[in-house]
Amino acid sequence: MNELHQCVHGLNDLIKGKGHEVRLAVCCLLSGGHLLVEDLPGMGKTTLAHGLARVMGLDYQRIQFTSDLLPADIIGVSVYEKQTGSFRFHKGPVFSQLILADEINRASPRTQSALLEAMEERQVTVEGQTLTLPSPFFVIATQNPTAQEGTFALPESQLDRFLMRIQLGYPDKESELSLLKGEAGRSRLHECQQVLSPSTLKSGQLQVEAVHASDHFLKYLLRVVTATRLSSDFVTGLSPRASLSLLQASKAWALLHDRDYVIPEDLQAVFTAVAEHRLLSRGAGLSAKELLATVDVTD
Repeated sequence: MNELHQCVHGLNDLIKGKGHEVRLAVCCLLSGGHLLVEDLPGMGKTTLAHGLARVMGLDYQRIQFTSDLLPADIIGVSVYEKQTGSFRFHKGPVFSQLILADEINRASPRTQSALLEAMEERQVTVEGQTLTLPSPFFVIATQNPTAQEGTFALPESQLDRFLMRIQLGYPDKESELSLLKGEAGRSRLHECQQVLSPSTLKSGQLQVEAVHASDHFLKYLLRVVTATRLSSDFVTGLSPRASLSLLQASKAWALLHDRDYVIPEDLQAVFTAVAEHRLLSRGAGLSAKELLATVDVTD
């Protein structure tokens, strides 16, 4: 899809020097999953989320997570109307196509769960009534390092709701110089043009489903997953859900590179982003990326 390349190009102009991370973010959206961006404040997390919404023409809401945020602040609240003598539900920001959950780990676990359950079910239940969330529905959550004060770490079961986790990191000197000159960053958001429509995005997500995965590729994927389960470097290995996530993300990466079939390099490109936050390391052992390098591509 030529539009996808235009999306990536537009985002690369906005966030200089982070081409791989930008592609991963677009890949995550194409896969129909949710994205966790973990980094220090001021690294461009908010700019990335807002830029994605603009190039893809998605309805966008930002929720600033704080320690006093309540579930009703996310989902909505029923208000009594004197004129009608009944309660009327006022939808919260979760009823948007793209949500930036900013600093999600500054809210209490109860409030975190309200959003994470909506992410999983793609619907919310209010006073016995089930309300469907928009489609497409995509959450980008940002998370400060858990070593910072005032944070509530997301448990492993909730981290698993995110298809990918990425880190932007510090820019290189050339990219930061562009930022200082006003050639990139949040100040250029107004120049970010819509490239896709929500319906075109949904069409792209359907194309991801149609990308072919050969038996050879699936066996390679299973060898990688099995290696995490047998390794003494991790408390637990990757789950079957993680296997499906790896397959879905690999297909989306292939589509971004104009292929209707997956190859091992697709899995290698997305593996760290999909797997690392699902693997609890025992200490100074192999990282997810290092473990991947030990698995043979051939049978």
